[in-house]
Amino acid sequence: MKYKLLVLDLDGTLTNSKKKITDRTRNTLIEAQKRGVKIVLASGRPTYGVAPLANALELNRYEGYILSYNGGEIIDWKTGELMYKKWLENDILPYLYKCAKENGFAIVTYDHEFVLTESPDDEYVLKEALLNVMKIKKVDNFLEAIPRPITKCLIVGEPKRLEILEKEMYGQLKDKMGVFRSEPYFLELVPKGIDKAQSLSVLLKEIGLAKEEMIAIGDGFNDLSMIQYAGLGIAMANAQPIVRENADFITLSNDEDGVAYAVEKFI
Repeated sequence: MKYKLLVLDLDGTLTNSKKKITDRTRNTLIEAQKRGVKIVLASGRPTYGVAPLANALELNRYEGYILSYNGGEIIDWKTGELMYKKWLENDILPYLYKCAKENGFAIVTYDHEFVLTESPDDEYVLKEALLNVMKIKKVDNFLEAIPRPITKCLIVGEPKRLEILEKEMYGQLKDKMGVFRSEPYFLELVPKGIDKAQSLSVLLKEIGLAKEEMIAIGDGFNDLSMIQYAGLGIAMANAQPIVRENADFITLSNDEDGVAYAVEKFI
């Protein structure tokens, strides 16, 4: 099979533990694009947090795409066209806020270059801002301050306690919206039907490719759907156990240029 689309998660996949793209990985991905392979950066990050990596890989030159907010937005990075967007329902936001506050967790959303939160000093909020190279803006009242409509909220906190809240919220909201963790300490709250596989199916239809022509590489819980959906699903060696169990191939870790190794092998 000649693969024409390469979909990459970012953290723990494309970037190493220092959150950098190594020279080997970048050069390999530039070469793949020169050979006609289109790249999609698929992440739970907001678009602002994906953009620097898209530019480093020259996606604006080689007709690449950004799939941000875990699939809530799809952008043609060469033209800047917003190809797809889905919003959270406004009437669900008070419940999300209540769940976070009652359990002592911070809740965040995004506004351009800012992470909006009532808890700017929370260790996991700081981690999210650092990850996306975004500034934290403290707000006095989350529900009053956030721009509407929004694409995603994130509840952050200690993993074991957050796992309990995830199960509770999923039971209440599974028919209304998506509730899942992208990292043990990040609980993603997104519109119903939004995950990486669903959004990739939209993109494939738009650009006239089949899923059999797609490779997807990832490491986290939120990469599972696209790895199962792709013609070739690849897990990083550092991936969550369930992701590795469902992959067609396991590459090297993100600190061993696992993406470059997989691209060299299959593309």
